[in-house]
Amino acid sequence: MTEIDRGTARTSTVAVIGTGTMGQGIAQVALVAGHPVRLYDAAPGRAARAVDAIAARLDRLVGKGSLPAAGRDAALGRLAPVAGLPDLADADLAIEAILEEIGAKQQLFTALESVVSDRCLLATNTSSLSVTAVAGALRHPGRLVGLHFFNPAPLLPLVEVVRGAATDEAAADRAYDTVAAWGKTPVRCADTPGFIVNRLARPFYAEAFRIHEEGGADPATIDAVLRESGGFRMGPFELTDLIGQDVNEAVTRSVWEALFHDPKFTPSLAQRQLVASGRHGRKAGHGWFDCAEGAERPAPHTAEPHEAPEKVALHGHLGPADELAELIAEAGITVIREPVEAPGAAATGHAAGYLALPDGTRLSLTDGSPAGTDPFAGCIRFDLALDYRTAARVALAPSEAASPESVRSAIGLFQALGKRVSVVQDLPGMIVARTVAMLVDFAEDAAARGVASPEDIDTAMRSGVNYPRGPLHWGRELGAPWVRDTLRNLHEAWPTGRYAPSQALMRRAAAEERLLSS
Repeated sequence: MTEIDRGTARTSTVAVIGTGTMGQGIAQVALVAGHPVRLYDAAPGRAARAVDAIAARLDRLVGKGSLPAAGRDAALGRLAPVAGLPDLADADLAIEAILEEIGAKQQLFTALESVVSDRCLLATNTSSLSVTAVAGALRHPGRLVGLHFFNPAPLLPLVEVVRGAATDEAAADRAYDTVAAWGKTPVRCADTPGFIVNRLARPFYAEAFRIHEEGGADPATIDAVLRESGGFRMGPFELTDLIGQDVNEAVTRSVWEALFHDPKFTPSLAQRQLVASGRHGRKAGHGWFDCAEGAERPAPHTAEPHEAPEKVALHGHLGPADELAELIAEAGITVIREPVEAPGAAATGHAAGYLALPDGTRLSLTDGSPAGTDPFAGCIRFDLALDYRTAARVALAPSEAASPESVRSAIGLFQALGKRVSVVQDLPGMIVARTVAMLVDFAEDAAARGVASPEDIDTAMRSGVNYPRGPLHWGRELGAPWVRDTLRNLHEAWPTGRYAPSQALMRRAAAEERLLSS
């Protein structure tokens, strides 16, 4: 048999070292896939307790009808706790899920290397440490690979297969094939800080926290806009309360430090203070929100009902929001189509297309610049939506010059389309647009740097963190020029380097523009 055959064969033995929540989950996945599994933990008695915990999980699956009783009994017959590392000598695959400390992992694998056979594949489940560094202490670093499962491992499909600088290609292939045989969704990635998901997901959290720090909107409103307009399953505030503020902040800080304090990855001061105060989220009873049982969750800011205008004028195109004109007409509001007024309007850095309310107020999709910087007074920006037809909420950001009557009319317009409306402060890029633009830019940059293939990047972000679209696919739909220009305007507002478009995005935008002009 080949090495890959031995790794995927159902008779091969899998060793799991570390029997916390993640170790138990990985062991369960291997068991259900048909492997004999050996559990080891340095703490006396923990491996035996993990066997009991896994048995209870399998019992619940039987109770739900997801696993036959015979399957449970067979799986438990293949599961055994062991007292020491020498008891793992027959393992074909050894996966560690111990604490996230480089020294502890190196010490463990050095000891394992002297116990297991040469055919045994070694894997670390690290989420933030360098696979290359973990393998650096081994005599044969080529057989160590990263297998980053996501919690809970039995439920979440994604596994990042991380190839360190010294990892043999055959070892990476064997790990990939093994995970695929277990019914998981493996993606290949290079050994870079954060791998795919923890690298590319940073803007989803960071931009929301920064908007809150800048006074743009409260956490409940930001979460609601990203869910109900952006299409994300959870908002970043509620999600980090679930993950644990200490865990999420530690990952952010680790990636930032590993990338030499790149301003694009700068952590949040507000989150740091939350962690320092012990408000770590649901497990602590309080995070961004009160997580105590029965506690009432703050409601997002939602505008009161207002009357819609009888007509609007559409000047030019609304870019990613072009669908709005059709929705407005379907709502019984007259849409008067007007030509673009000035060919050079785009030279100002603002979007040329807009909706004009009856009093002349311009209502336009955010382009990364505040409404207050628009050369036409009294403007109102609206935020990006994943799908304006199905979006349940839209955010508006009026300039200081916009009259209360105009704001009420804009609110009524979107309410007539069946949307809840949140009015937020006039910040560059608003909420969804600036978050999505950053996600697209991070993904383009990662693909260009060889972190992972474009296909694996989109798969990872959909399967690992349930994004409504892969960021590269999303960028294609929005158009790279729109994403680039949005970030350019954000960079003009905050010239720190955080929002500077990556070279990969710039190249993509230029290529799309050449294609359109040909």
